[in-house]
Amino acid sequence: MTGQSRHEALASLATVRDWLRWSVSRFNAAGIFYGHGTTNALDEAAFLLLKTLHLPIDQLEPWLEARLTDSERAAVHDVVERRITTRKPAPYLVNEAWIGGRAFYVDERVIVPRSLLGELLAKGLSPVVLDPGGIELVLDLCTGSGCLAILSALTFPHAEIAATDISAEALAVAARNVEAYGLSDRVMLLAGDLFGPVPRQCYDLILANPPYVSVAAMASFPPEHRAEPALAHAGGADGLALVRRILAEGAAHLTSTGHIVVEVGTGRPLLEAEYPHLPFVWLDTEDSEGEVFWLQARDLVPERRARRAADAKR
Repeated sequence: MTGQSRHEALASLATVRDWLRWSVSRFNAAGIFYGHGTTNALDEAAFLLLKTLHLPIDQLEPWLEARLTDSERAAVHDVVERRITTRKPAPYLVNEAWIGGRAFYVDERVIVPRSLLGELLAKGLSPVVLDPGGIELVLDLCTGSGCLAILSALTFPHAEIAATDISAEALAVAARNVEAYGLSDRVMLLAGDLFGPVPRQCYDLILANPPYVSVAAMASFPPEHRAEPALAHAGGADGLALVRRILAEGAAHLTSTGHIVVEVGTGRPLLEAEYPHLPFVWLDTEDSEGEVFWLQARDLVPERRARRAADAKR
């Protein structure tokens, strides 16, 4: 197809419905990978079109017969083609991701937020946190874009949030989001490895969505996952290196009645085999089973003792 005939073909796409159909066809033909807020070509196309046209992302039907201007057609064409040619996740192309019913700024400095903890926080962690007003201190480990720290502040209105991350670039994105939500007085961002920035502080609630992807799984990543910071995925040989550290060190940072909630992906069988004495409670979501565990402070005391014994032998 010549440039002129291609231009004429695209010019024939007049309405949002036309461009939605065209985009879905382009995505299906290209075989792109989903999983960064959408799971299929239709939802991906709708998200990109609505964001590019500055329309509410939860309102597609009212605009389907709306006709696009020349500049709007060019913008939609550009974002769809960039999605295919770059294979970057859609949220990077529009600098926005949604989790827990809230929008957050994102770019290539952070993983695209899609933690299951977002859904659980939106429900107040109601299966395990019976008194949200009693949560006064929260620690968010591996905060990335800061989305879970912000959702925690919105969920627990009386809480102060500490959020740590080893990546200075990620914390710069988190700072932008914290400021956008007007939460700079309640969310403190700290640079460092896991509990390193808070050596003596105890919390009512610790949240963690740490890197938990194994070496083998990372080797088979699609381009969309490779576009994200490798540090945000890398969980060691079996994906549980950081989770083990959190279990070993967590008790020292929880109040006597504190809770810890950790997302581990597909690590449940390995964890239950390695820690048969821990009474893991698995918190399911609409789209997952057995990927997020909850423990109480008293459950982790044996791990703290084991850690001290191991350190004494060194």
